[in-house]
Amino acid sequence: MIKVTNLTKQFSSGGGPVIAVNKVNFKLPDGCFASIIGRSGSGKTTLLSLLGALEKPNDGSIEVDNQDVAKLSDHAQIKYRCNTIGFIFQGYNLVPNLTAVENVMLPMEFAGKSKDQRTKRAKELLEQVGLTADEMGRKPGKLSGGQQQRVAIARSLANKPKLILADEPTGNLDSQTGDMIVKLLRGLAKSEDTTIIAVTHDLGISKLSDKTFKIDDGVLKEV
Repeated sequence: MIKVTNLTKQFSSGGGPVIAVNKVNFKLPDGCFASIIGRSGSGKTTLLSLLGALEKPNDGSIEVDNQDVAKLSDHAQIKYRCNTIGFIFQGYNLVPNLTAVENVMLPMEFAGKSKDQRTKRAKELLEQVGLTADEMGRKPGKLSGGQQQRVAIARSLANKPKLILADEPTGNLDSQTGDMIVKLLRGLAKSEDTTIIAVTHDLGISKLSDKTFKIDDGVLKEV
């Protein structure tokens, strides 16, 4: 379960302080697929960075399985990002000179898993997201956008994270492929018992979400 309490992030600017995330509160159970919608500059990317321990809040707490992420040391936050969080990006962020299987194996290598363990889980995950054996052996440049995003999703699941953060996961995809990716994410949240939070402009994602939030000027409200 993830529980966020009074989460606040403030930045300094030439015109004075800017509150990017303003006393945000929400709670999500394991296996929940949630979406956060908002326009550019609404605070959704900052919120995602806080949840992923890429930024530290000025105030408030982020509890994942009763552990307050905001209070972890820098070293502990690196471990948290490696073992507890999975990231999915709009631009896929795959390593271009590695095959699909090797890209999915990479987070497990950082986590100290054996090569046999890495290979077995990577192939299982890629099969789960719909890639064929031939596609698993291809490098990203030889895969379609939808296939690359499937690889990125499999990679995010590699270390069995409790929380997956998806930043505009359908942003570079056509509507039909985007719908397939959203349905895949929703199904994986249930089958992997993982909480998935997608930050997006895409209202189609919110229609398939278990919970939908809207953020405006740093203030989050459930829709």
